[in-house]
Amino acid sequence: MLLPAFAPKRIALLEPDIRLLCQRQLAKLGSVSAGDQIDAAVDYAQQVPGAVMARLLGLPETDHELFRGFVHDLLEGVNLPEDEMARRRDRFDAYLDEQIAAHRRAPQDDLTTFLSEATIDGQPLAPQHVRGTIALLLLAGIDTTWSLLGSSLHHLATHQADLKRLRENPSLLPTAIEEFLRAYAPATMARLVKQSHDFHGHAFQEEDWVLLPFAAANRDPEVFERADEILIDRAVNPHAAFGLGIHRCLGSNLARLELRVALEEFLARFPSFEPGDEAVRWSVGQIRGPRRLSLRLLEVQNPIAPETTIPRTEYTRSRS
Repeated sequence: MLLPAFAPKRIALLEPDIRLLCQRQLAKLGSVSAGDQIDAAVDYAQQVPGAVMARLLGLPETDHELFRGFVHDLLEGVNLPEDEMARRRDRFDAYLDEQIAAHRRAPQDDLTTFLSEATIDGQPLAPQHVRGTIALLLLAGIDTTWSLLGSSLHHLATHQADLKRLRENPSLLPTAIEEFLRAYAPATMARLVKQSHDFHGHAFQEEDWVLLPFAAANRDPEVFERADEILIDRAVNPHAAFGLGIHRCLGSNLARLELRVALEEFLARFPSFEPGDEAVRWSVGQIRGPRRLSLRLLEVQNPIAPETTIPRTEYTRSRS
């Protein structure tokens, strides 16, 4: 049902919006100069995907801090007591129910309205189906993308030769992004143990939670030449960062577009940078990426003054 909305040609329509969102976020950094330090995770990487998903879903862009809180509550607070997790889920559900109700009262050209009006075999989607789908789109579309964007910037800061190559040859960016996806794949799937089992001396009990780092396949030497090296010009790259088979990531086209545009705009503004004084702080739970990323700016270009209001692309209604 949602595949047409995330097809390559439809996602391509969003590029002008995403570029302006990136420029606007970079402008919020203010007057920075060479030698200054910024938090590229908090002030940039974690802002762009939330704004993009808000526009797609028709949610208030001013709620981006709420989105960050939901991500932390539901994807990082995995070791909290179940009653606390239930309270956090209830808070998220209540927010979504309020937004869905508002869209039913005043339909818009967005995915929330689309889901609210969609049918399967002539029957409208159940309320929990609508809410669950929006929750998945919101959480999966924000944390994975901002984590990979942050990891990409961290890589470039710590691998100056790669940063120099991209600066001198921007046409390498698409293959670099695929290599960042391979090397820093942010998502790890969780599963429940079906029955107690001993795996090479490790006991797994029924109903235990396990994390399956399937992205380790991205380092398989039988598939990838020089598998443990990060090669930004790697031509053949069948990585599994977006999953495989029928459960392959719905938003892969959107993620690639966001990553490309966000990196293009960041490198245009800050062509040269290195790690800052503060240590990188990484996430916990199922998604891996920098939560704090201090960078020292070595070169700063004059910012482009973005439009204060970004016109909304006619997107969902045009996909048919």
